[in-house]
Amino acid sequence: MAANGRRTELRTGPRRALTAGAAAVVAVATLQAFGAASGAAAATTLTVAKDGSGQYTTVQAAVNAIPAGNTTRTVVSIGPGTYRELVKIPSSKKNVTLQGSGSSRKDTVIVYGNAAGTQKPDGSGTYGTSGSATVAAEADGFQARNLTITNDFDEGANQSLSGHQAVALRTAADKVVLDSVIVNGDQDTLLLDTASKATLGRVHVTNSYVVGNVDFIFGRATAVIDKSVITLKKRWDGSSAGYITAPSTAADRKGFLVINSTVNGDVSASSFHLGRPWHAGGDATLDPMATFRNTTLGAAVKPAPWTDMSGFSWKDDRFAEYRNTGPGSGAASSDRPQLTDAQAAQQETADWLAGWTPSAS
Repeated sequence: MAANGRRTELRTGPRRALTAGAAAVVAVATLQAFGAASGAAAATTLTVAKDGSGQYTTVQAAVNAIPAGNTTRTVVSIGPGTYRELVKIPSSKKNVTLQGSGSSRKDTVIVYGNAAGTQKPDGSGTYGTSGSATVAAEADGFQARNLTITNDFDEGANQSLSGHQAVALRTAADKVVLDSVIVNGDQDTLLLDTASKATLGRVHVTNSYVVGNVDFIFGRATAVIDKSVITLKKRWDGSSAGYITAPSTAADRKGFLVINSTVNGDVSASSFHLGRPWHAGGDATLDPMATFRNTTLGAAVKPAPWTDMSGFSWKDDRFAEYRNTGPGSGAASSDRPQLTDAQAAQQETADWLAGWTPSAS
């Protein structure tokens, strides 16, 4: 996956002599053979369109056609439209890109409405938080570009349901890129996780929007959110109250870095916390971490922006700010730890990504 390698794309059209799945296998095999012969980093594009003009009419059908163990970048190019479906990229299918082909990230929408407490159709129980995801990406090298991923679970209409966590996108992989996307939900919108507690999972989010109200950026991944907008959303009953981040970071890892971004939304002043520590499963060995730096904070951010969670004090973990601006920013105090210049020099994007340079290939 050399950043400077030559990238060759083959856009295969509809095939009539072969099934869609067989066509995809042939395309991948042809491109891999070409790459081996030429030394190029071969790639393929599979097309999805609701009107039948592509190879597939659903996103999951295109993902299913990608051979397990693939080593080259496979772009699933998704035409404009709303795709109401669940999408899962298993760990065996690395280097998959979901990319909207419209002129705007709003043109292509993948949406579903499961919540943690939603019963599975087969009667085997509920989905749980991680299982509620509209899109679940478990393979290293996953990328999403120029599209919207939404969980539209209706909290107001389901007040009797236990478990309102409703994930739009779950990543549990390393070297994940989210570029020019909208990730939209209410509670637990964006789960940035890792394959296991002992496994590294780096995520780079840029030029994107993340929308929600309760713990809506959460998990144990090492993640940078750069040049993006975090949009605060009112609760189902119209009230303004919430938490942006809930990191669950291992003690020897970095957590969430929000940098060069904006926090805003149509909510009441002083109603949202920047974050709180999520010790998943009551694990006291975790050391949750979140840093907001060089970011514009709207008036919705509380003067004391961090808070405790499930009996764990935020002051025992790693929460800090650095050179934020806007009406929601504030001077250093016991309630608002600020990095020194020397500490900030160790909390740059490169420190989080640890030798990985995100690219489209």
